[in-house]
Amino acid sequence: MTTTLTTLSGNPRRGSRTLAVAEAAATRIAGLVGGSAPVDDRVIELADLAGQLFAPEHPEADAALARVAGSDVLVVATPVYKASYTGLLKSFLDLYGANGLRGVVALPVVVSGNPAHLLSTDIHLRSLLVELGASVPTRGLGVVESQLGTIDDVLDAWFADHGALLRGAVTARAGAEAAA
Repeated sequence: MTTTLTTLSGNPRRGSRTLAVAEAAATRIAGLVGGSAPVDDRVIELADLAGQLFAPEHPEADAALARVAGSDVLVVATPVYKASYTGLLKSFLDLYGANGLRGVVALPVVVSGNPAHLLSTDIHLRSLLVELGASVPTRGLGVVESQLGTIDDVLDAWFADHGALLRGAVTARAGAEAAA
């Protein structure tokens, strides 16, 4: 069985540092949950979809919404804007109905210039994902811009503390799906 892993970047700029952190976390997750089963890993940059989100028709955004909702594991990343996630990310996630992410195991990731804003990882982004029905079994991953040069160390510490719990949630999801 293939595990689907989607990385969703809410940064309004393509190729951002936020995306780099999210992709690094996704690579670690793929190694953690892949084992002997393959991982189908995809990246969605909302900067590419910004022009569609408020249009009457948005086929590419609809495809991205379906991909995200159909993921086993979702890494959702955003820079901090006004002590919260970006409006771009909020606009995209607002297109889901109630429980639109039910069954998806999610990891919220926030990149902030100010350590005080790291609280937005669990207070705002985690809460939003849970409201949409995602399972968020761990604390989010908050990274301060000054840590970007040592991101491997930051990820080592985060995965040492939370990796087993994340892997357990993904394994439980796969077991429930197989039983259904």
